[in-house]
Amino acid sequence: MVSKALKTRVEQLKQKKYRKRLGLFLVEGGKSVLELLASDLVTERVFMTAEYGTKIPPLPAAVPFELVSEDELTRLGTLATNTTALAIAHLPDEPPLLPPTTTLLLALDQVRDPGNMGTLIRLADWYGLQGVVCSDTCADPWAPKTVAATMGSFARVPVWQRDLPQWLDNLPPSVPRYGAHLEGNNVHRLTLRPAGVLIMGSESHGPRPEVLACLTQRLYIPGAGGAESLNVAISAAILLDNFHREL
Repeated sequence: MVSKALKTRVEQLKQKKYRKRLGLFLVEGGKSVLELLASDLVTERVFMTAEYGTKIPPLPAAVPFELVSEDELTRLGTLATNTTALAIAHLPDEPPLLPPTTTLLLALDQVRDPGNMGTLIRLADWYGLQGVVCSDTCADPWAPKTVAATMGSFARVPVWQRDLPQWLDNLPPSVPRYGAHLEGNNVHRLTLRPAGVLIMGSESHGPRPEVLACLTQRLYIPGAGGAESLNVAISAAILLDNFHREL
């Protein structure tokens, strides 16, 4: 049985204020926990089923663990069902955020859906981006639903939270700032180099006016059907693929 103190700790980490205060976050699901253990992030504790424990390499000696039933594991976390593992990990130290003069950064403005946020972090991992800059009005990148949606990419992709208009304003003028916009240039007719910042806005309204004002080029994704718009993660995937045609 998991102690009351540990249950309280896990419960606290479902809230942003405690994640920030304690410097910890939750990782749920067997694959994500394996990604955590294989990374440089510090694991504080693992809760896992006995069956899952027989299928993975031995845990590092420094990592305490608890064997729990599937029912207890599910009640402990946020997933509808969890038959494998849950871990408590330390938030990573933030690396220096350097101007992206030779690499591409993904910047997110008011992306409030944790699933979209996690998928965008996963896209950054897939294309080998420098990292993801989030406005302070985005979903928390360390919320359990966001971490789960990254499918393990949380362990590899640096994430910074900034006042986005101010950060964009302070970039060197030579750094390109791209953004999706209905009145932009047809992305399929451009030759784009993966350097600078690609800015994606909220699911409903796109980037704020003060963010749009920072763009040096607006990009348009042409379509032939009747859909009103594209999901922000799908739009980002299309644009990123155009930046990386030479891969």
